[in-house]
Amino acid sequence: MSTFTAPKGTYDLLPTVNSAAYLAIRERLSAPLRRAGYGYVETPVFEDVKLFSRGVGESTDIVTKEMFTLTKRSEEDLALRPEGTASVVRAALEANLHKLGNLPVKLWYSGNFYRYEKPQKGRYRQFSQVGAEAIGAEDPALDAELIILADDAFRALGLRDYRLLLNSLGDQQCRPVYRTALVGFLAGLDLDEETRRRAEINPLRVLDDKREAVQAQLVDAPKLRDYLCEDCKAYDEKVRELLTAAGVAFVDDPKLVRGLDYYTRTTFEFVHGGLGAQSAIGGGGRYDGLSEMLGGPALPSVGWGLGVDRTFLALEAEGVVLDLPATTEVYAVALGEEAKNVLFAKVVELRRAGVATDLAFGVKSIKNAMKSANRSGARYALIAGDRDLAEGVVQLKDMESGEQTPVALEALVTTLKEKQL
Repeated sequence: MSTFTAPKGTYDLLPTVNSAAYLAIRERLSAPLRRAGYGYVETPVFEDVKLFSRGVGESTDIVTKEMFTLTKRSEEDLALRPEGTASVVRAALEANLHKLGNLPVKLWYSGNFYRYEKPQKGRYRQFSQVGAEAIGAEDPALDAELIILADDAFRALGLRDYRLLLNSLGDQQCRPVYRTALVGFLAGLDLDEETRRRAEINPLRVLDDKREAVQAQLVDAPKLRDYLCEDCKAYDEKVRELLTAAGVAFVDDPKLVRGLDYYTRTTFEFVHGGLGAQSAIGGGGRYDGLSEMLGGPALPSVGWGLGVDRTFLALEAEGVVLDLPATTEVYAVALGEEAKNVLFAKVVELRRAGVATDLAFGVKSIKNAMKSANRSGARYALIAGDRDLAEGVVQLKDMESGEQTPVALEALVTTLKEKQL
């Protein structure tokens, strides 16, 4: 046993355990984005603390309780990124992508994020997401596009037992009116001091409180939908109309505010019935004022993040087994040093031809080598000894049927390619 273990709230991705599934999930969550014109962006895993306190919000648990700050040797205050949107918008502004034309700027990313939370199933201190941001356009069709792309991604993976929750948070015109009504309502509740302080900064955050004692008091809370201005109502109705036309079902959730302060208008969350308390597998919304909060121009934007970890758990809960490509298609077994030299050269040639090929290394007996071939999951085994080499052939064994046939060395690559490897 090793002296060390993975830090609390983290996990390792390993072959034969979960890494192939995680890679497949990332690939399939991002595939609809690539087809829709989103380009890949990658940002540092740490940023200036103020990027998150200003963009994510001082009242959020993310900023007040969950950020990992770094000990450093300079005057900078740095933190590991707790979410992706603020970093992506910062990168887009820094590179002036919005000045290149063709708004919105469509970006997608994949990576790890960090929050100091109490670990439990589906909630980790390091977690993985695929995210998307469309920066610089205010259009309900753009909101609908991103929601549809997320729904398409989940369905492509084979998920079915999830729901899409949808709400509108209004804008700077109508939300202040609602805020006044909500503050008046919250003033009459039995809330602890910390929750009251949070309510003073952003009362909508109280609606997102997961404690049953708080939620029980919010049953009669005023609904933001009742305070939407005509523009926000029309915007919200158009998003819903486009989703319905695309066959994407949704559930109205008037208390859905998500965990970040920058959201405006459309907000949404995908929740899965098989994950228990940590039921959200993805979510996002419109954030029309974030660019200005970060010192940029007015760039209305919308985006989402989908959890790779929780999508993996959701697939497990539904019993969905992903069709994963074999890591090894051909496994070479050499009987003797001369045969190993020849097969090693053929392994290199096959790999360069695009065939996933491995070789039995350091194996002393044919029996052990064939066990390794079986464990590799290869469709075919290449077997060669001195007699085979003298005849200019190798033995090609079908690992499913057990059938073994000689193949000329010169024709080996062509023969295997014809078998669609």
